[in-house]
Amino acid sequence: MVKLKISKKISTALINSLSAGVVPRVGLEHIAVGREQELKSLLQNLDDIAEGVAAFRFIIGNYGSGKSFTLQLIRNHAIEQGFVVADADLSPERRLAGTNHEGLATYRELMSRLATKTRPDGGALVSILEGWINKIQQEVAKETGMRPNDEGFDDQVEAKIREVIQYIEDLVHGFDFGTVVIAYWRGYRLDDDALKGAALRWLRGEFTTKIEAKAALGVRVIIDDDSWYDYIKLLAKFVAEIGYKGILVLIDEAVHLYQISTTVTREKNYNRLLGIFNDIMQCKAEHLGIIIGGTTKFLEDPHRGLFADSAWRRRTKESRFVTQSDVQEYLGPVLRLNPLTQEEILTLLQRLAEVHAFNFGYDQALTIADLKDFVQEIVKRLGAEALLTPGEIVRDFISVLNILRQNPKISLSQLIHGNDFKPMTVEKNTGMDEGDVAEFTL
Repeated sequence: MVKLKISKKISTALINSLSAGVVPRVGLEHIAVGREQELKSLLQNLDDIAEGVAAFRFIIGNYGSGKSFTLQLIRNHAIEQGFVVADADLSPERRLAGTNHEGLATYRELMSRLATKTRPDGGALVSILEGWINKIQQEVAKETGMRPNDEGFDDQVEAKIREVIQYIEDLVHGFDFGTVVIAYWRGYRLDDDALKGAALRWLRGEFTTKIEAKAALGVRVIIDDDSWYDYIKLLAKFVAEIGYKGILVLIDEAVHLYQISTTVTREKNYNRLLGIFNDIMQCKAEHLGIIIGGTTKFLEDPHRGLFADSAWRRRTKESRFVTQSDVQEYLGPVLRLNPLTQEEILTLLQRLAEVHAFNFGYDQALTIADLKDFVQEIVKRLGAEALLTPGEIVRDFISVLNILRQNPKISLSQLIHGNDFKPMTVEKNTGMDEGDVAEFTL
C-alpha cells in the first residue's frame, strides 16, 4: 500500500475525530472514497455560485451514509476556492421558523460559524469587514498618494465604501444593511469600539428590540425570525462585491424538522424552507448556495416528511426515468447517497490503516485479505450487506487498530473472530435523532 502524504497534525486530527465518532474538519481528502460523482456535481454548483447565480441542494441518505462527511468535504473545497462558508446543525432550539425565535437562533449560529480561508474555524465576520476596509485604504493610498493620517483620506475611503453599499441598497432591507456597514466603518475610523460592537451585534442578529437598534445605530429594523433569510441574501451579495465568490450555507440534521411533533409548527418550517427553495431556484438570489442534509424519511415520509406536501413532492421527486432504471441523476435538487461498494469500503479501510500507522509511527502490516476478513465479519454480524455503511464500521476499525497497536501479540483474526467482538449497530428508519446514534457519520 502506498503511504499517504500527510502531516502529523492532520493525521492526529483525523484519528482523534474518528475515534470520537465525529466528522473531521481537516484532512477529509485523505479518506474520501466513492463520492466522486456527488462531489463533481457539488463543485459545479460552486462554479455557478461564483458566476452570480444561486444553488439549492438536498443531500439525502440513511444514518451513517455520509451526509455530514459530504457537507464537510464541500465546505473545505468552498473555503479553499474563496467562498465565505457558514454551517449549522438544526436542533429543537434551532429551526427555520418558530414561536420562540428558533429561526433567528439558526441565523445566529450561521453568523458565528462564518468561515473564510484565513479564518477556517469560524468567527470570520470581523476579519471580512476589516479586511475589506484595509483593502480599500490601500487602494486609496495607491490611487491618490495620500497617507492614512492625511486630511481627506478617510473621506476618500468612505466614498469607495459607499460605492459598494449602493449595489445592495435596492434589495430588501438593503438600505439598513448598508447603514450598519457604514456605522462599522465609522467606528473603525474613530476607534469607537462601542459603535463597532453595536454594528456587529446587529449583523449577528443580537438586537432584541427596534428601539435599542435605533438608539445605537439609527436603523429602525432588526433581524428577526421573519427576515433572517433576506439578510443571508444581502450578505451573499455584499461579500461578492468585496472580493469573495459568494456564500455557501450548509444546514445539517434536517431530521429535526421531521421530528417536530406539532403539525402546524412542522408545516411552518417546511413552508419557510419551500419559500427559500423557490427563491433560489427562481434566481432571486445571487452568489448564494444552500445545501441541506437530511434522512430519507425527512424527505419521503408521506405523513410527516416533505413528500406530505404536494408542492414539495413535485419539486423533489425524481424523474420516472430515474426510478425505472438503475442510473442516478446527480444534477437535480436531491442528491442521494447510496451505500459504498465493498471495494470502496476496502479502499477506505486501507487509507485509515495508513493514516493510523503514520500517526503512531509503526509499519502498517494489515493485508487486503485482512481487510476483507474484517468487512465480511462486520457484514455477517450485522446481518445484511445492505447495512454496510461507513458510519457502522469506521469507529469499529479505528478501535481495532488501536487494540492491535497496544497488543502486538494479538492478530486481527483472533480479535475479530472472538466472541467478545460486537460491531456497533445503528437503528434504521426510526424517528430517533441522528445525534443520538453512537456512530461516525461518514
